[in-house]
Amino acid sequence: MPFAVYVLGLAVFAQGTSEFMLAGLVSGIAADLDVSLSAAGLLTSAFAVGMVIGAPLMALSSRRRPRRRALLLFLAVFVAVHVAGALTPNYGVLLATRFVGALANAGFWAVALTTAVAMVPNRLKGRATAVVVGGVTIACVVGVPAGAVLGEHWGWRSAFWAVAVVSLPAVLAVLRSIPGGRDTGAAPVPVRDELRALTGPRPRPVLLTMALVQGATFCAFSYLEPLLTRETGLGAGWVPVCLALFGAGSFAGVTVAGRFADARPVAVVATGMAALTLGWAALALAAGSPVLTLALIPLLGMLAFGTGTALITRVLSLAPGAPTLAGAFSTTAFNLGAAVGPWAGGLALDAGSGYRAPVWVSTLLMVLAVLVAAAATAKGRRPRAGERRPSAVHRCARGRL
Repeated sequence: MPFAVYVLGLAVFAQGTSEFMLAGLVSGIAADLDVSLSAAGLLTSAFAVGMVIGAPLMALSSRRRPRRRALLLFLAVFVAVHVAGALTPNYGVLLATRFVGALANAGFWAVALTTAVAMVPNRLKGRATAVVVGGVTIACVVGVPAGAVLGEHWGWRSAFWAVAVVSLPAVLAVLRSIPGGRDTGAAPVPVRDELRALTGPRPRPVLLTMALVQGATFCAFSYLEPLLTRETGLGAGWVPVCLALFGAGSFAGVTVAGRFADARPVAVVATGMAALTLGWAALALAAGSPVLTLALIPLLGMLAFGTGTALITRVLSLAPGAPTLAGAFSTTAFNLGAAVGPWAGGLALDAGSGYRAPVWVSTLLMVLAVLVAAAATAKGRRPRAGERRPSAVHRCARGRL
């Protein structure tokens, strides 16, 4: 695996820390800037919206630039807005920095995914994708808890400074390790052709499936703290432990998926989705038991991010005619789920359905994802007149998702 692929994973680690660290900082931000908790929570929403909008827009804006130049530009903007966020006393400015930072993050993600898979042979594309996505899982294990500790001892601004500082080595590493020229002398693929490749009958349901899977993941993950402390009966000190367990499981899932997604992508996705559906339902039923809950959390992290990695690999393999936008659309689908999932879980909580309700919503979202994937598999091969229809197992094995 080229060293440059790991460099991209390092940069994604810093950006993933920024994306998720506000979960432990909203109270400090609200108090310092004299705004409500809900207003502080909008900082997370602004980031999610920026990611959804920014991935295709930033990828298109950088498609005629060499990849190294585009990656460096996105990283430079990302560092600058975190310095500005750490310095500003104004909530509106901070909100704007979150949105702009998300645009830069989305652009980096989109270019990084396509850059990573372009640097390796076909048999290693899944592993390269896993290394890049693995930066997010390491952020969940290390970066997010560390940001919470910094915020508790030195204020929320210290976490913003830390993200900016951690991003600087990635800037230098990208400068030295990513090739500076264009990959080929050929003109970029027309945008219309890329969109046609991505909206075809095979990539489209995979993107929708990815959004639903990530929606399920972030719906439950966003409300893990009240579930643990008010339903499971664990103390507040167990929350960072459980977050770290989920992140450790996520890292394991990404690693395993990277090993097997190239050879058996559909089998990995199908198995992961079925297990996730059962897993979220099991957590909702077992949330009252501390032992079962602690056992399920890392397993669900492994399944969620392992399946997500395999789905990203699947999109990139199904849309070779979209070298610029395949990574962008994958990023958008990923973050669309990250935005919609917590919103749906919040509706369930506000309806008075209890602290297990978001986990049941995650289960429902996974059922929808399974139905979408099953429908896509069924349409993948229609038998001709007089032809015997293959079984679902054979269709799945032949890669009809």
